[in-house]
Amino acid sequence: MSATEELIAKSEKKDARPLEKVCIICAKGTIGDVYAALVMSNGAVMEGIETKVFFTFFGLDAITKKRMNKLHTGTVGNPAMRMPGGIPFPTMLGGLPGVESGVSAMMRKQMDKLDIPPVDEFIDMITAGGGEIYACKLACDMFGVGMEDFNENVKSIITVGELYEMCDDRTQIIFT
Repeated sequence: MSATEELIAKSEKKDARPLEKVCIICAKGTIGDVYAALVMSNGAVMEGIETKVFFTFFGLDAITKKRMNKLHTGTVGNPAMRMPGGIPFPTMLGGLPGVESGVSAMMRKQMDKLDIPPVDEFIDMITAGGGEIYACKLACDMFGVGMEDFNENVKSIITVGELYEMCDDRTQIIFT
């Protein structure tokens, strides 16, 4: 039996228990990063998993009323960026005026076609399903924002220590 086969056999023997709790941390504010956190959070809520979402640093844009539905796609330094037809997007183009806005508008249009809700609606869905939304105190202090700047579904501004106190040995922490 190969080493891989042994690992698989051992993992199948363990008493696997279903995921009970998840804490998803969103630290980036691009469309791709924010939606990754929102889709994972909503999926967890829909599966009955206790869900907490912690927004920190540039991820705060996702819960800031003025910016949450105006997120952008990172066009510079994104090796996965492709043009129609799968052609790699030249990094130099991403820095030209208007390119990032145009790409972001195209991305939002594509999401609309797929009936993907805007950020504020996604957050409504997550909290309506029992998920909790938190903002990072350090990031709020750094950027000079407070509860009045955030979507009404943000439960609280908390420290990282308070976040960890909410977690236990049944909590899976996912950093997007």
